[in-house]
Amino acid sequence: MALAPKFAGQAYSAEVSPKAIHTLELFLDYVCPFSAKMFLTLTSSILPLLPQKYPGKLQLIFRQQIQPWHPSSTLVHEAGAAVLRLAPEKFYPFSQRLFERQKEFFDVNVVKETRNETYRRLAKLAGEVGVDEKEVYGLLEIGEKPGEDGGLNVGNGVTDDVKVMVKVNRLTGVHVTPTVLFNGVIENSISSSFTGEQWKEWLEKNIK
Repeated sequence: MALAPKFAGQAYSAEVSPKAIHTLELFLDYVCPFSAKMFLTLTSSILPLLPQKYPGKLQLIFRQQIQPWHPSSTLVHEAGAAVLRLAPEKFYPFSQRLFERQKEFFDVNVVKETRNETYRRLAKLAGEVGVDEKEVYGLLEIGEKPGEDGGLNVGNGVTDDVKVMVKVNRLTGVHVTPTVLFNGVIENSISSSFTGEQWKEWLEKNIK
């Protein structure tokens, strides 16, 4: 699937221009433990390997998959969208930090705070990887006044971006996280339990 330029930070490739290369699309949810396991394995064992071993052959796309039965899922993915808007090169470092600390945003840990309070914590997390904390919060904050047209569902600075992400993901019919698509087709052989070595074996077999 095509990747809109404003979401370019979601793609990790070995410094190649868009062309006929293999694509792994990772549909991940920031508050899904299995997504965290997959992403953290990839960032520690596989992403550093790609430029040396698969230059010009493979790109990874992180598809942000909101899981609505986790109420905080929308909020954490909005934070990812804010980072993409402000500093796309920080999207992967931010995602790694968020996955490492995802439990801080599980149901029990957000239930007693307001939406904007959760956004403040997410903005602070973005600040830890070098993104301007105030700017992130500025994109996330929900105002307390109606919109100019009197509307009360005013959204925030990344609402429209999130709508596009959701629309793109719905086109695939993906439900479970994590789900991996290889060149546009669901790759059921890849599991969240993959070790770094298993990922390397899979890449050796499939990336030619």
